[in-house]
Amino acid sequence: MTLGVIMLVHTAFDRAEQVARHWVSGGCPVVIHVDKNVSDARFKIFRAALADVDMIKFCKRHRCEWGTWGIVAGTQSAAEVMLSSFADVRHVYLASGSCMPLRPVRELRRYLDSRPRTDFIESATTADVPWTVGGLDQERFTLRFPFSWRTNRYMFDKYVAFQRAIGFRRKIPDGLVPHMGSQWWCLTRQTLSAILQDPDRPLYDKYFSRVWIPDESYFQTLARSYSFNIESRSLTLSKFDFQGKPHIFYDDHLQLLRRSDCFVARKIWPHADRLYQAFLSDDAATMKGAEPNPGKIDRIFAKAVERRTQGRRGLYMQSRWPNQDWENGITAASYSVFQGFTELFENFEPWLAKISGARVHGHLYAPDRVQFDGRQTCFNGALSDSAPMRDHSPQMFLTNLIWNTRGERQAFQYGPGDSQNINWMLAKDGNAQVSVISGAWAVPLFQSNRNFAELRHEAARLQKIENDHLTVLRSPWTKARVRIWTMAEFIETPMESLQTIVDEMTGKTTRRLTEAPRMHDLTGFGQFLQNLKNQGMHPYLMGDFPVEAAPLNQSPKPRKPYLVK
Repeated sequence: MTLGVIMLVHTAFDRAEQVARHWVSGGCPVVIHVDKNVSDARFKIFRAALADVDMIKFCKRHRCEWGTWGIVAGTQSAAEVMLSSFADVRHVYLASGSCMPLRPVRELRRYLDSRPRTDFIESATTADVPWTVGGLDQERFTLRFPFSWRTNRYMFDKYVAFQRAIGFRRKIPDGLVPHMGSQWWCLTRQTLSAILQDPDRPLYDKYFSRVWIPDESYFQTLARSYSFNIESRSLTLSKFDFQGKPHIFYDDHLQLLRRSDCFVARKIWPHADRLYQAFLSDDAATMKGAEPNPGKIDRIFAKAVERRTQGRRGLYMQSRWPNQDWENGITAASYSVFQGFTELFENFEPWLAKISGARVHGHLYAPDRVQFDGRQTCFNGALSDSAPMRDHSPQMFLTNLIWNTRGERQAFQYGPGDSQNINWMLAKDGNAQVSVISGAWAVPLFQSNRNFAELRHEAARLQKIENDHLTVLRSPWTKARVRIWTMAEFIETPMESLQTIVDEMTGKTTRRLTEAPRMHDLTGFGQFLQNLKNQGMHPYLMGDFPVEAAPLNQSPKPRKPYLVK
């Protein structure tokens, strides 16, 4: 008999009984500590269920709560019973009721027999590890923590803030260098008995009783004072997520657990019948003789954390949805936004679709309805053309559209007459290619037959909206690929500008454009802008348009001769 097991149990008593009997069948005595929060009636039933096994004993019960001293006190009581009741025990293995052996117990015993003076306990100083989650590293040893973090968080935070404000610092007992590590250890009899029988134990217990999460520091610190040979690692496979919460293993983790070659794993879901049947049966696994290597599955856990915290680009999921800017990319693929092009050109949408091969929509954020390509009423992913449904969550509407059409470039029209709730989304999205002809919204006004007073009011409103949008696009937080032309600049060289846009959409330099969409007749547009000025509205976003356009057949004025010296 070389190995004894301490089990800390507070729930799932049927599984704890099953695991305890498995340890005993492998030749290991077991001492069980049951949380005092468990009712006496439930404790008596559990104890009676194991009364037929002589190698299972129970110790004094302590009230255990996460992060408090009770867990250490319970471990101490169980260890004292183990050392006094089973003289042949050379190593003591600390486990919980949710821990489960992954390899035959006799293989673990043989492994420890070949290392009779080695203590397996994760033990590192706070300066050397980035494990802690929650903002308390060294302070957990220099402040007092009389309040529970889980059940009395308000007083916990207030008392910590108070101690920081007055500069309070506890004195660490002489000779101790605080260390931290996994709660689940395997210590030799010599080391464990030295810790429990130390003359200064009352001093150490008093100090650690007000340390935060002492079960991760008490034995980890004191073992450094007594151990002849520490291997700073745990033989128990225990994985934690990015919030510091332990991963729970389910039935579909069977092959993953086998691949780890670890002796014990926690935390096992109580209803994982397949795992308990596979690992606690007599023919659970053949003798491997392999060194425990949880690093084999670290990559899988790292990818799981990455998937949980970042997810797939442009896909929003429950774990990230309430947190702004947790998205791994706002949208799933590149797309193009055109502002002012349909106002300046006739039949711009079919022309762009033909040239670029993209799916070109109309104004997706038009006030009356969503103008899908071909003016469909329902699009990919059952997206409706209903404006109220779209406006319920306008950003998610675009996100869903891009996600549902992955593999096909999307393009849509946008303007000051549309809903402006996606301005910042477009600006901050690195997948967006935004092309703007500022002031082009004036062309439909110019072509309309409305009263001039109405036109003047509408022009002022649209200009203000577009100006605000351009301010957003020019902000230092903009990540989108943005091109802005005034209307006057664009119509000087439209083919060159269109060529640049199409090349970026297709991702390659296409052959030179030989045709362009037909531009609306702008005869008299300059006079229209002048009339707006005369009425007190200054249209500045269009650029400079002459009041009277020069005749197309007018010959240029001759230049004055000059000499080159």
